[in-house]
Amino acid sequence: MSSIPIRVWAPNARSVGVVVEGNTLPLSAEPDGWWVHSPGLPAGTDYAFMLDGDGPYPDPRSAHQPHGVHGPSRTFDPTQHAWQDADWPGIDVRGAVIYELHVGTFTPEGTLDSAIERLDHLADTGVDIIELMPVAAFPGTRGWGYDGVALYAVHDTYGGPAALQRFVDAAHARGLGVALDVVDNHLGPTGNYLALFGPYFTDAHHTPWGSAVNLDQPGSEHVRSFLIDKAVRWFRDFHLDALRLDAVHELRDDSPTHVLAQLASTTAALAAELGRPLGLIAESDLNDVTMVTPVSEGGLGMTAQWDDDVHHAIHAFLTGERHGYYTDFGSLETLVAALQQVFVHNGTYSSFRHKVWGAPVPDTVDRRHFVIATSTHDQVGNRGLGDRPPERLTAGQSAIAAALLLTTPFTPMLFMGEEWASRTPFQFFTDFDDPDLAQAVREGRAREFGEHGWDEIYGPGAEAPDPQAATTFERSRLDWDEHTRPEHARHLAWVKALIALRRLRPDLRGGDATSLRVSADPTAGWLILHREHTDVVINTAAHTQQVTLPEPGPRVVLASWEPRDHGVDDGAIDLAAHDVVILGRD
Repeated sequence: MSSIPIRVWAPNARSVGVVVEGNTLPLSAEPDGWWVHSPGLPAGTDYAFMLDGDGPYPDPRSAHQPHGVHGPSRTFDPTQHAWQDADWPGIDVRGAVIYELHVGTFTPEGTLDSAIERLDHLADTGVDIIELMPVAAFPGTRGWGYDGVALYAVHDTYGGPAALQRFVDAAHARGLGVALDVVDNHLGPTGNYLALFGPYFTDAHHTPWGSAVNLDQPGSEHVRSFLIDKAVRWFRDFHLDALRLDAVHELRDDSPTHVLAQLASTTAALAAELGRPLGLIAESDLNDVTMVTPVSEGGLGMTAQWDDDVHHAIHAFLTGERHGYYTDFGSLETLVAALQQVFVHNGTYSSFRHKVWGAPVPDTVDRRHFVIATSTHDQVGNRGLGDRPPERLTAGQSAIAAALLLTTPFTPMLFMGEEWASRTPFQFFTDFDDPDLAQAVREGRAREFGEHGWDEIYGPGAEAPDPQAATTFERSRLDWDEHTRPEHARHLAWVKALIALRRLRPDLRGGDATSLRVSADPTAGWLILHREHTDVVINTAAHTQQVTLPEPGPRVVLASWEPRDHGVDDGAIDLAAHDVVILGRD
């Protein structure tokens, strides 16, 4: 049986021991605050650390927490999996169709193994990359994963680390890449023992969660290695294709080389070694192209970044919502600006932030560096009732949203179930066992419900769902029977058709800024996305109308939402209410 090395960084400890089967074995001190147990422990062994006689505490680099985040860790040998993906060439996230899913609610069973059974559906839909919401071990059995505390581990309820390897292998066998959402900017409020081991956090900077992760103060070189080594491990031992990095603007780092640039350089070197692309997708609120500028050019080197401005522009325009951060969005002119300029706030005043925000994106920057969405876990789950856009949109408006998502030069991302216009809510749910923390979360969610004005959206008497209630979690499970019902099946066929066209026509995949021109009439409510050889003609009005095509020439209907005679000629086209027609000009 293989032996797993046991090493831990505990620079302030005078003695460190490892507890195995009730016995405490001493560790030997190494330079720079490291401690080691030689010759290690067999795979599958439960163990925990004692620090100066206190403990036991789980391993900061634990691969598996089968007894919960407060219990002992379990050794895991990643080499025991017999990989079948030797021929997998890898996949570039830029321009790929990404699909975000939450393991716990994606299937009735809520496991990685049960998710494998749905991979054929994703491949048939045309998905390129699956983006898993965080799987790092978190308190309880149900949660979004953004309160993880064992950042190297795979949540036991989902199947543990071996299940993640099986999932990635099965995805690659179907031509699907896998990205993993990782949270490096904070740890959850319970089960976080890192500060007992060393200076993992610092009061030199603060974040919405409290003290910042220590990236630039004494001891930070080891904290940075903790994060970099973790990324390398996901790529090397679990064959992941990309990482989605949560809220990178909260990685407070004033060192000469930002930790993201260090991660980008390390990832690029590893990609060259492995012979396949490895991607880094940043969630950033900064609206700054520096995020995706190469490190060699003074940037942070991310492969792509989320672009919430496009989401806000589409959502506010189609739904009419104007509260909160939708205040500066909603007009057709703003939607056109988002599609053509990447960011709406690109050096302009943000009334939500009460300051000038962002910077322009040069036309020389490939638009595939920007991941756009019409639904995400954030934009759905952080709504008062976790309701999805189809609850408020007509079927035609949902079809318009899909067309805007899948025919623009950006990298599109679907949220699980969106491919069939699911109406299953995705609500905020937790499972904290600390009664005081659980009550604080309930009260905080209820308070936010009122502060954000959700009662104005949902009407009098609406209340925030109890995040601690098991029923809140159960309501958020996808209803897989939905996609067979006529209205949902129609939308699924539409999404499949759009993705198929995207694959068939290179101009729909291109990310050149000049590959998109937009014509629009805000009064009439129509817009046309002009790609090189394709026109996407959209009628957002609730009535039929004829749209004059700016450029003459023969065209053929490639796809349409409404099955009708659109009367295409050299100069105009007839559209039904809330209709989309895609025309080919070659």
